[in-house]
Amino acid sequence: MWVGAEIWAVNASWKEVNRVDAEPEGDRPSSEGRNVLLVGSDSREGLTREERNELGTGHDTGGARTDSILVLHTGGGESTILSIPRDSYVEIPGQGMNKINAAFTIGGPKLLTQTIEHNTGLELDGYMEIGFGGFAQVVDAVDGVNICVKNDMQDEKAHIDLKKGCQDLDGKNALGYVRARYSDPEGDLGRAKRQREFLGALSDKMMTPANVLLPWRLHSLGTSTADALTVGEDDSMIGTARALWAFRGISSGKGNSVTVPISNNNLATPAGSAVQWDEEKAEQLFKDLDEDNPISIEPDDS
Repeated sequence: MWVGAEIWAVNASWKEVNRVDAEPEGDRPSSEGRNVLLVGSDSREGLTREERNELGTGHDTGGARTDSILVLHTGGGESTILSIPRDSYVEIPGQGMNKINAAFTIGGPKLLTQTIEHNTGLELDGYMEIGFGGFAQVVDAVDGVNICVKNDMQDEKAHIDLKKGCQDLDGKNALGYVRARYSDPEGDLGRAKRQREFLGALSDKMMTPANVLLPWRLHSLGTSTADALTVGEDDSMIGTARALWAFRGISSGKGNSVTVPISNNNLATPAGSAVQWDEEKAEQLFKDLDEDNPISIEPDDS
């Protein structure tokens, strides 16, 4: 009975997951191992005016943008989470040079996937996306996530006032924590580190025995997550679960967290101030991941 209930909980939740076509057309690169693109979008879909005010997401912009871009690499060695700064100045196929998050605004998941593959040479095998409201919903569904805040963080735009120290963050404060950049001395790069840290901690909380082994709890959590999650049309339940498990392992120190090497964090461009990659170091990092070799750059502290 327990096995049957577990299977029912998992299958029922998976059927509720949103689907999107994220696979580009035409020639694509081929990589060793598996690479999954994880996108945090600023989509306010499904949020009321009151909820947008409470979460500090601002008004509906009429089109979603990428607030965070991560690539999870798994293979024969240690797993790696790669953060791509959303203001990275890159070539968007068919659109010229622009900030990388413009690819999502212009052409959605397909163009973003194509842009990342074009600029990194990595084949993206899976796609996962979560919006503002969905993120807060998932955090609340697991009764909050414990995070050790490194410095006091007061950020009006992110609607947070957090004190230094370890504490449980609810959905509202968790969303502000991963979005804030003006209260972080490292700006966008610091935010990327916090996003990886928090996603690992969230995955760890979701995979606790209390959440996984109790069918009614698994169904409740799975339904909340499914409502908030969008995956690629061809992505499997097993592949998505493996990605969550890899995030959990990295949060426990069994893997690497890195950001694309940067040469200029304030590059003047027609699209505004942008981030310029360190061409030589970035190319080597992408080559390591493409060939499923140990990465040759130092992982970030977080």
